[in-house]
Amino acid sequence: MSHILIADDDASIVAALRLFLKSEGFKVTTATSPAEVEFLIKSKEIDLALIDLNYQLDTTSGQEGLQLTETLKKYDSDLSVVCMTGWATVEVAVQAMQLGAGDFIQKPWENDRLLSIINNQLALRQQTKQNLKLTEENHNLKQQIAKLDGNEMVAQSAAMKGLLTTLEQIAKADINILITGENGTGKSLLASHIHQQSQRHNNSFVSVNMGAITDTLFESEMFGHVKGAFTDAKENRIGRVELAEQGTLFLDEIANIPLAQQAKLLRLLEEHQFEKVGASKTQQADIRVISATNGDLNQMVADKSFRQDLLYRLNTFVVEIPPLKARLDDIVPMAESFIDKSAARYNKSAPELSTQAKQQLLSYSWPGNVRELSHTLERATLLASDEILPEHLMLVETTANQATSAIAPVESSFDDAMTMEDIEKQVIEQRLKQNNGSAIDAAKSLAMSRSAFYRRLDKFGL
Repeated sequence: MSHILIADDDASIVAALRLFLKSEGFKVTTATSPAEVEFLIKSKEIDLALIDLNYQLDTTSGQEGLQLTETLKKYDSDLSVVCMTGWATVEVAVQAMQLGAGDFIQKPWENDRLLSIINNQLALRQQTKQNLKLTEENHNLKQQIAKLDGNEMVAQSAAMKGLLTTLEQIAKADINILITGENGTGKSLLASHIHQQSQRHNNSFVSVNMGAITDTLFESEMFGHVKGAFTDAKENRIGRVELAEQGTLFLDEIANIPLAQQAKLLRLLEEHQFEKVGASKTQQADIRVISATNGDLNQMVADKSFRQDLLYRLNTFVVEIPPLKARLDDIVPMAESFIDKSAARYNKSAPELSTQAKQQLLSYSWPGNVRELSHTLERATLLASDEILPEHLMLVETTANQATSAIAPVESSFDDAMTMEDIEKQVIEQRLKQNNGSAIDAAKSLAMSRSAFYRRLDKFGL
């Protein structure tokens, strides 16, 4: 039901409009002064403002109404504004349109014409909001496709079969789920799988890397902002929470959310409410939250770096993904899938896995888990012709039984064809290897902030 605000200092006009619009199925709120209009716009969710142009200063110039129109559009550029007056002139109508009014009607009005104007303005407003949401959703979808490209849920091992069987029931229960496991085990992919198995599968799956969001941008990224809320807020923005409405919000690397922002996330989970930056109107959130981490949240609670009440809201059900070395039956089928995807990406015939290569894949300890397997097979697919041999895999075990891949040697080797981005990516890969996959330790070793390091991980698909 659309909510219309009527503003006029003539009580009989307000009463007539209120009765007519309520009979047409609209929710109606009334005001008698510009100050009251401004208060109501900031405190209620209004879809359209039907405002008189003349109040106390005079009865003909329309200046109060024109100033009010400008103020309303500055506060909420999506708000539909229809101006009305008994002293209409072409000049005033043009001014109203220039200041953001969608249409103009003269008193006394015809009900059919007024209703047509209101319905047209509401339809335009809905289309504008839908276009903005689609733009954000398309951007989000492209990010998800890039992250999940080449990966699929393979479950030949007993460990994964048992996990997916359990999740078939849990996914439909609409409870919050916390996914734990080592780096590279496929937590994002599993979160997407849970969404597809849930009652919300026809709606959005929105992923947020919590480690990549800075303190200053947290509220804007999560909850959105209105135009003019801060210096760089040139337009209204829909936040990740609103994008995930009636769908699933996936909070990856949840252990990296700054302590100062945890209370804001807790309120969202407890009350299902939020406000956009720069707006005082409270919005409802109908979302299912899945979070993931490779950190020890219980230890973080003990260290007072993670709120216990937030953990209790996130871990209604905990899923631990086993490391790849515990899923031997999945390795070869997964490797063959990666080969097919890589071959298609590079427009070449897919080479076969030799028996010796399969044996090496099964004997390797995979410290980088599924992510390392994917990168290894992508490289091997490029190097091999008809058959992938052990030398194409370039896998090396250290004497301490800590596995490492030849793709990331300790000493850097740069060639003349590499760009600065290529070099930066290689250095980041090396530091991750040297720090056993710990992004926090790798960031420290490079003297980088955690958020800056995570932005580069996202940039390079790591």
